[in-house]
Order: sequence, then structure tokens, then C-alpha cells
Amino acid sequence: MHNSRGTFRYQWYVVAVCTAAYVFSFVDRQILSLMIEPIKRDLHLSDTQFSLLSGLAFSLLYSFLGLPIAILADRRSRPVIISVGIAFWSVATALSGLSKGFAHLFLARIGVGVGEAALSPAAYSMFSDLFPRDRLGRAYGIYSLGSFLGAAAAFVIGAYVIDLLASVETVTLPIVGAMRAWQLTFLIVGLPGLLLALLVLLTVRDPRRTGLRRDASGAAQKVALRDVLAFLWGHRATFSAHYLGFSCYAMVLLGLMTWTPAYYMRAHGLSASEAGYVLGAVVLLANGSGVLFAGWLVDHLTRRGHRDAGMRTGVIGAVGMALPVVLFTQVGSLTGSVALLAVAMFFASFPMPASTAAMQHLSPNQMRAQVAALFLLVSNLIGVALGTFLVALVTDHVFGDERLVGSSLSLVYGVASVLAVLLLGSGCRAFRASLAIELANEPLTEGVIR
Repeated sequence: MHNSRGTFRYQWYVVAVCTAAYVFSFVDRQILSLMIEPIKRDLHLSDTQFSLLSGLAFSLLYSFLGLPIAILADRRSRPVIISVGIAFWSVATALSGLSKGFAHLFLARIGVGVGEAALSPAAYSMFSDLFPRDRLGRAYGIYSLGSFLGAAAAFVIGAYVIDLLASVETVTLPIVGAMRAWQLTFLIVGLPGLLLALLVLLTVRDPRRTGLRRDASGAAQKVALRDVLAFLWGHRATFSAHYLGFSCYAMVLLGLMTWTPAYYMRAHGLSASEAGYVLGAVVLLANGSGVLFAGWLVDHLTRRGHRDAGMRTGVIGAVGMALPVVLFTQVGSLTGSVALLAVAMFFASFPMPASTAAMQHLSPNQMRAQVAALFLLVSNLIGVALGTFLVALVTDHVFGDERLVGSSLSLVYGVASVLAVLLLGSGCRAFRASLAIELANEPLTEGVIR
């Protein structure tokens, strides 16, 4: 490995710190779903309104601000951008605990989305400069593990706080006054992120950029947004299949994270704390092992000569996910349901390292963060906002009974799984063709995967 890539230990330190940030981000993002019932009760919300808090509020500016932040990440210090983002979403999470109504909480969740938009595009870009191509899958897999560690921690922390304060109606704190248990939970999980923001700022340095697109004279090109859009249009068959296919995939994964607590509480009679502990274990074991396996599989397929390794891994995961995601709400026993959910969650974790590896393998350095941000824009509008909203819409207006949320999950996410298989399957050939074009233009693009 070249000295310019830094030492092995430092490379993995950067991955570890970014993974810790991803853990914090998913704790702050996911904690909302476990507290669905007390929040609905205290703020007088419907399922549809709650879906807007967990979906649209977060994804609205997370999606659209991701692009200008990514432009900065392609040009300026990525650790500084990540540090500022961590601090912003941590404060916004704490402010969620001060909410007294739907509008206040909606604005606070928008703030969480704004801060988190800074993390992944900048982290993806840094990893591409730190690791050779056949090790990127593992780096992305370990980083993606942070999302499931965070989600598991959110379920467990939320369950613990709910149990701890079960007999306490309100808690009175200095300055802020009386708070409900769910409000206090937001403060507990939000404020520690400020220490992590300081750690990133002080200990992570921006790596030298590699894989730069160059002009005929050999000088690094200055890339504007129109150049990124032209690059995407030139490979439109590849990126349309990638963006839409992995977005359907994200709809299933993120929707399950949001709605399974409500399903187990309504259909199987679990308390909020019981649902938290069960789902915390599922996310930690099934999703955690799934994302690590997917990262290994991407690298394994790459070494075997499959240049469409990221896309191919996505297809494998979507096929494995499709049946259990439909069946886990249709079995009578809690044990059988949780077992099927664990299988679905294992395969639902595949797209996180797979989609990222595919994008970073194909994109020149000056475009990597922006290509990732545009993907996150599409993925979050479809996966987070539309995915959570459709389940609520079907539950409220098709079945007309919140106890039938399980049937809504099977219907919406079963269809999304099939679409993911079809789109990603068609994208494998397109990806290979796009990579061949980039290799043919190799003098203009330093560092394209070989």
C-alpha cells in the first residue's frame, strides 16, 4: 500500500470514527419509532402524521441539502464538514425533546436531517481515498454497520428509559421544566454527539484525493454540478437502475425500522420496552451480520473479476429478502414472525455497502460525494418519505384499522422487493457497459477500478 494512503491503523481509525458518527446518527434518527404510541398520545397524532415525522420531516432537507453539502465535500475539508454536521443534528435531536406540538417536532426532525446530510457523502469520499478498490467493500460494510448498531442502541436505550420511567408521569429539569419520558429520551441521546463532533475535528485529517478526472494536459479538472449531471446522463441506464433499484430496497429496510415496533405492539401485544429489546436484538444480530457479509461479498466478487460486484450483491440480497418480508406479518406465532423478520433484515442490509461500492467504483473523485448525495436524495424521498407514508396511507385509508399495519407492511414492501430485483438485475449489464466506457477513457480519469 502506498504511503500516501496513510498507515493501515490510521485508515481503520478513520473508519471507526465515522462508524461511531453513523451510530449516533441512527440513534438520533431511529429513537422516534419506538416511542410512537406516547408521542401520538401526547401530541394527538394519527399514523399518517407520525409517518410525516419519521419520513418526510427527516428526508425533506436531508435529501435536498445533501447535494450542496456534497459539492463542498468534493472541494473542501471533509472532516470539518462531518464535524459540523454531527454537532448540528445532535442539537436538533435534543430540541426534539422540547417539542410541544406536531409543528415543533416536525421542524426539529428537519434539523436532524440537515445535520445528517453532511456525514455519508463526505465519509464515502474519504474512504475512496484511503483504501484500494478491493478493500472498499469491507470499509463500507463496517461503516454501514454503524447504522444497525445505532438502530439497535436506539431500540434498547428507548426501551430502558421507558421501563425506568414507567411509573413517572413527568420529570422536572432545571430551565426546561416538566418533561415526558419520551422528551427526556431525546435529550439523553442527542447531547453526547457534541463530544464526537469535537473528536472528529481534532483527530481526523483530510486524505489526499486520488482518482481525479484530468484534462488532456494532465491537469485535474474543476468539476461543476452540470458536469456531474452530464456524467450521470452519459450513464443513465446504469444510474437509473442503480438509484431506483436501491431506493426500492431502502424503502423496505427503512420502512421495517420505522413500522415493526408498531406492528409488534398492535398485533402481538408487546409493550414498547418489549418491542425495543426484541427489535434491538434482531437489528444487532441480523442486520449487523448482513451488512458485514455484504461488504465481504462485494470484495469477493470484485476479486473474482465481477466488475458489477456492487450491483450483483444487491440482486442477491433483494431475492433473499422478498419472501420473508411478506411472510413475517402473516404467521400467527411471535417466534415465527421474529425469525422471518431476522431473515428479511439480514438480506435487507445488503444494499448499504453494495450501492456505495458501485457508485464509488465508477465515479471520478471530484464527483464522488455529489453522485452519492444525488443517490441519497432519490433514496430518501422514495425510501424514507414515500416508504413510510405508503404504509400509513394503506393502513388508514385502505384497511381502515391500525391493527392491520402488518398487512400494509406485507403489501407495500413485497411490491418494493420485487421492483428492486427487477431494476438491479437489469442494471448489472448496464453497469458493466458503463465501466468499460470509463476504462476506455482512462487517460482522462486517474484511478478507475481495474
